[in-house]
Amino acid sequence: MNVTSPMLLRLAAERATGALLRDRGTLYLADGQVVHAESPSSPGLEVLLTASGRLRPEGWREAVDRAGAKGLVGRFLIDSGQLAGGELELCHLSALHDAAFFVLGPSSGPTRFRYGVVHWMGPVHAVPTDRVEREAARRRELLDRLWPYDSVDSAPVVRADRGPASPVTPRQRSVMALADGTKTPQDIARALGRPAFHTLVDIRRLAAAGAVETPRAPAPVPSVPAWVADVGADQDVALLIRLRDALEAAL
Repeated sequence: MNVTSPMLLRLAAERATGALLRDRGTLYLADGQVVHAESPSSPGLEVLLTASGRLRPEGWREAVDRAGAKGLVGRFLIDSGQLAGGELELCHLSALHDAAFFVLGPSSGPTRFRYGVVHWMGPVHAVPTDRVEREAARRRELLDRLWPYDSVDSAPVVRADRGPASPVTPRQRSVMALADGTKTPQDIARALGRPAFHTLVDIRRLAAAGAVETPRAPAPVPSVPAWVADVGADQDVALLIRLRDALEAAL
């Protein structure tokens, strides 16, 4: 069971409101249900909305500037006609589950809860905590079935020298185009404006097909033993002495 389950069960039973902080992100609860999730490993809601062209970046900034302090950014986007309610709800749920997948992943850090903290987005759609946990577990099991090596989840990925063992989809080709050995899956997700989990699914499938891999570490440069260096230095000195003696004899 996930290590946060006992705390989440207790917070849900308490109908608590606040922020659950872990080392990979934050879950925001209202009345014991998850209303928002954020993670550095997941593109935020604004990335999903603006990268798709559904919302202008200046429209997002205006909403945050004018309604962020009131915690009504979502309401402002709808009332100003920039988004329909259904559009915002669908995109918000996608961002919530995407971030929650990382927040509820394996963690070595402490878990803390700050009561009373609310998110500046405001109410959009609340999800029961047990449903959020089940979805996170389902996604982790899916990734393990696709390719049971999680090294491709956080390291930069690169196109393999050999071609893929099976045809790739247009969506996967766009991922491969950015697999240059410097970008992590999270970098690729942000560049494409897609949820990070969906990008991980593509990358694990491509890894299973032999199309991408994590870059190999450079081979270590063999160190020169101290005695070799000393011999080399002695030989240089001996050569200089012979050159000096030859010059003196010629004068």
